[in-house]
Amino acid sequence: MDKVAVLIPCYNEEKTIAKVVADARAALPEAVVYVYDNNSTDRTVELAAKAGAVIRYEYMQGKGNVIRRMFREIEAECYIIVDGDDTYPMEYAREMADKVLLHNADMVVGDRLSSTYFTENKRPFHNFGNTIVRSSINSLFHCDIKDIMTGYRAFSYGFVKTFPVLSTGFEIETEMTIHAVYNKMQIENVIVDYRDRPEGSKSKLNTFSDGFKVLHTILKLYRDYKPMEFFGLCAAVLAVVAVALFIPILIAYVETGLVLRFPTLFVCGFIGLAAIQSLFTGLILSNMAIRNRRDFEYRLTLVTRKVNHVE
Repeated sequence: MDKVAVLIPCYNEEKTIAKVVADARAALPEAVVYVYDNNSTDRTVELAAKAGAVIRYEYMQGKGNVIRRMFREIEAECYIIVDGDDTYPMEYAREMADKVLLHNADMVVGDRLSSTYFTENKRPFHNFGNTIVRSSINSLFHCDIKDIMTGYRAFSYGFVKTFPVLSTGFEIETEMTIHAVYNKMQIENVIVDYRDRPEGSKSKLNTFSDGFKVLHTILKLYRDYKPMEFFGLCAAVLAVVAVALFIPILIAYVETGLVLRFPTLFVCGFIGLAAIQSLFTGLILSNMAIRNRRDFEYRLTLVTRKVNHVE
């Protein structure tokens, strides 16, 4: 088992990968640096190997698929994940690793948004999207994570071996964050500088399509992890609609003794039934979520015992 593993997912990063690998080896001399190539068509693999990285491959396209492969294959006490585009200085890696190894952190967030991100990033929609995603998750999950979409993180062995990777693309960062928050794992924050990509290096993130995928992931995980809140909100909205439609019918009945709008009354009844159904769905799924939490804590205990035994 490695003491520290630096994991670098890569797709066509020949302009920067050699520097990232060299910086990682300089910042963490004891670490093993792994570059996982995701079907690059340039010299990424060649240059990473020359710089001293261990090369591995994931042939299913997408960052989520790469991270799934990494987490399955690598055994380490501490994992550092960093993008291969040289936007994150490796000088912060030691502090992030120490928070995992010495301070029992499960996830350390390399926080760009509290430093230079909004001045260095030249894509205004990316800036806006990061703000929306951060605000949404912090509101829905009642937390205070400083940077949701950062590609610079450190993880414990326990996090990596209990995290179910479901996403295939860039929404993986959102999934990681929500998983850590929901399961009450220890999250630490390290403010890091951010620098824009060098000239000629292109981002693989599509602002709109990947942005919508991230928002969809947030809603899906909110439904899965907090079903009582999600379906309770649905039930409340449906109940308000049913009552709003029913009030005019009730007033007319009191005044005339007649039900003048039977179709609307039937619609009120069906909407009311849907509200009740949503409420009970939330209750049932909430009990299932509690059971899943218990199972997760048991799995986490087993994983922690394993790494302690190895040590």
